[in-house]
Amino acid sequence: MWLKAEQLPAALAKKLAPIYFLSGDEPLQLGEAADAVRLAAKNAGYDSREVLTVDTSFSWGDFLQAADSMSIFSEKKVIDLRMPACKPGAEGSKALVSYCERVPEDTLLLISAGKLEKSAKKSKWLTALEKHGVAIQVWPLSGAALVQWLQQRLQRRGLQVERTGVAIIAARVEGNLLAAAQEIEKLYVLYGQGVVSDAQIQEAVADGSRYDVFNLVDAALSGRVERVLKIFSGLQHEGIAAPIILWALARETRNLIHIKRQLDAGQAQNTVFMRYQVWGERQKLVNHALAKLQQKNLMRGLLVAAQADRQIKGAQQGDCWASLLQIALMLTGKDIHVPSVSF
Repeated sequence: MWLKAEQLPAALAKKLAPIYFLSGDEPLQLGEAADAVRLAAKNAGYDSREVLTVDTSFSWGDFLQAADSMSIFSEKKVIDLRMPACKPGAEGSKALVSYCERVPEDTLLLISAGKLEKSAKKSKWLTALEKHGVAIQVWPLSGAALVQWLQQRLQRRGLQVERTGVAIIAARVEGNLLAAAQEIEKLYVLYGQGVVSDAQIQEAVADGSRYDVFNLVDAALSGRVERVLKIFSGLQHEGIAAPIILWALARETRNLIHIKRQLDAGQAQNTVFMRYQVWGERQKLVNHALAKLQQKNLMRGLLVAAQADRQIKGAQQGDCWASLLQIALMLTGKDIHVPSVSF
């Protein structure tokens, strides 16, 4: 069955489903939903977890083997399947349908996926997943929904903020929930629980980075390698969280893939740009990037983003900052390899 993200905690408290499918391109909501499922599973005795990531080296046969294998200690286990592109392909579709036809006992399948295309909602594999479990699609927040989310987040931290103060934070983060969570944590560290004035919020917000992730993305799209390196170094030195940088780079890469496909299919540029909120001066940047970036390079960027995500979470060895820089440099259109990074 389909649920909204805010319905997940209550559903987990009642009963665990055998399958959870979580999809979206808003990383904080997606990550927290997956964390909630993993915690509920752990509390229910699912002590074993196997993490699989759908990338170029992935085999759906390994997924089915993981589903069929039994622990020698008969432990309950979680299959934590990461599917960044949210496109299992023909082989993956068959594997997921096959899994649903004989859902293993004592196994919980958690699928964390990228943004779900509208056409995929009626696919056989997704219909099978939501029939046997829970499906949730998270969406970026804006307007009143973002304000409500910020208010709830502030309240959970014991922070009392006027509506004008919430509006200040909303304007600063521009829908980036990872950045919003970081701002709220900053307020908590600076002022503790209790009332936080608009002036205090202004001061804390003004004390932010001299560069932000959006400057980094725009510098990359314009092909300015030296500026990318300078901004990237500034972000790292100023303590900007790696997941925030990953969110911005992965979102831009994903949007460029979709824009390029739709333009190649003959759709009007104005319509496509409006759909992906490319306005004003950014249209020149995006056009400049589309002219020099090939689809295969952008897809490689998504694979590196998945690698960076695993490195950030400690699920894969390597320097996540090197992976993030590799994505940024890929967006410049320059073929620059980054084996390791130290700023």
